[in-house]
Amino acid sequence: MSPQVTSKNNLRAAPKMSRREIPSELFSWQGNELLHQLYAARGISNADELNMGLDKLLPYHSLSNIQLAVDLIFEVMKSAERIIIVGDFDVDGATSTCLMMEVFRAFGHQNIDYLVPNRFDFGYGLSPEIVEVAAESKPDLVITVDNGIANIAGVEKANALGIKVIITDHHLPPDVLPDAAAIVNPNLVDDQFPSKNLAGVGVAFYLLLALRAKLKQENWFELQKIPVPNLANWLDLVAVGTVADMVPLDLNNRRLVEQGLRRIRAGQCRSGIRMLLELSKRNIARLTAIDIGFVIGPRLNAAGRLDDISVGIQCLMASEPSTAKRLAVELDELNLARREIEADMQAEALAQVSLLVNDLGAKQLPLAFCLFKEHWHQGVVGLVASRIKEHFHRPVFAFARENEQDKNNTNLKGSGRSVAGVHIRDALVWVDTHHPQLMTKFGGHAMAAGLTLSEHHLTDFEKALNCAINIQLGDNTLTHEIVTDGALDDKWLNLGAAQTLSTAGPWGQHFPEPSFDGHFQVVDKRIVGLKHLKLVLQTATGQLVDGIAFNIDPEFWSGSIERVKIVYKPEVNEFRGETSLQLMIKHIEPQ
Repeated sequence: MSPQVTSKNNLRAAPKMSRREIPSELFSWQGNELLHQLYAARGISNADELNMGLDKLLPYHSLSNIQLAVDLIFEVMKSAERIIIVGDFDVDGATSTCLMMEVFRAFGHQNIDYLVPNRFDFGYGLSPEIVEVAAESKPDLVITVDNGIANIAGVEKANALGIKVIITDHHLPPDVLPDAAAIVNPNLVDDQFPSKNLAGVGVAFYLLLALRAKLKQENWFELQKIPVPNLANWLDLVAVGTVADMVPLDLNNRRLVEQGLRRIRAGQCRSGIRMLLELSKRNIARLTAIDIGFVIGPRLNAAGRLDDISVGIQCLMASEPSTAKRLAVELDELNLARREIEADMQAEALAQVSLLVNDLGAKQLPLAFCLFKEHWHQGVVGLVASRIKEHFHRPVFAFARENEQDKNNTNLKGSGRSVAGVHIRDALVWVDTHHPQLMTKFGGHAMAAGLTLSEHHLTDFEKALNCAINIQLGDNTLTHEIVTDGALDDKWLNLGAAQTLSTAGPWGQHFPEPSFDGHFQVVDKRIVGLKHLKLVLQTATGQLVDGIAFNIDPEFWSGSIERVKIVYKPEVNEFRGETSLQLMIKHIEPQ
């Protein structure tokens, strides 16, 4: 992190600092004083909301159409008819696919296979083209996971071929729904399921819970002479998919994730997850949701971004540790390649925006950026959009060619990331309503979205997008704000407190990991790894503590600096078998 000033060399705007409010009346809970305040500041209102037991999960019954879907599946299972699972090419899609495949087989249904569209050949979801591929194996039923809610043409194609379709998805639905046999999605209009934040793998898990109840009611397991599967055994998949998809960790999702984490920490997880963690040198016994997001998620996603997510699915489904290790190594190598591609694209994207800043000035920048280069990799544009969004704190769409090999194809695929205060999918809905000729298709969430358009529409799209965001913002502005939990008393600056904080979550989207701010004396500092700053800091009471800040400006921080203000999280640092406290610095500025 470089000093937070605006200049030609550093385009970041100085962020506004604020602190989470601690309610004047805390809820009743006899626990750690620090955790008590942190939980209260995150909206915990009673001790029951800290109960992560499986018996506290929301029941499946209020999910719209879930009984219809289960009845349809049961009829197919009774006749041993063929089922094809159609997944998505990200971690949520991979874990959902693996979950469905393994649990259906545990339910005694072996006539099942999966199909995940390669993003470069078929694009996203249940397209007519992927239905044609699925039809080659003559399925009686297609079940989508983490996709399908916007695939009207694909469902029409399946219906024309006599293939029933059940959609399980969590993405926001369009005004007109596909004509599927059943749609299970907590975000359907009038759906009564209390949590609207399930990931695709969470929706799939709930469908399987309902299906198991139906099978028990029909004495299926006794007739098949197989044990009733304990679905908790698959919660490692649910945890990985939920965290990696960055859905809000509301109470129900935290329970799903925490239960999955407990099983992984206890070694009760699949070989593929274990091998990915070992490759990244993570301590499985102390695994956190943050580790899933930074270690497992990127490696599985790399397969779908650069090659084929089937490699990730095979790793997750591998029954032999040797096979899981081989596939995990392949995923790790793909992730290294992805990093190199992303670094080059990010540098080019920053150069584009730098030119814009030089032309317009930092205060005249548009509300959103639309960036494109001929040679950019369509599997990585979402990551580039995310990095530029973080740097400039405004929505960003990055585009790549839909088909680099076909020079006659002028279509671009864009992936967008947004910031607090801008619902990016709603902005795309506005664009489509007022300029229906611009986008071929689009979809997504509040914070992330994707679209396809013709290259000659790109400039007009950027103008329309900025107009939509301007209307959505109204009198509000795009203010970069860092929210912390305030100053941390020195008594909590110790290894034990850091260990407690790491496992007190699970922390994630809309239930943020604790971070603190404070002023420190710089006792020692040195540049490591070219762009990282290693520090020894001293508190006002004289306590010394180590800290590290990544991706700083080496030239600036090599100078004489005596005091700093930092935003940080206490972290357990492991080195050569020893553990110690280290402050992971998220923001640093000289004082």
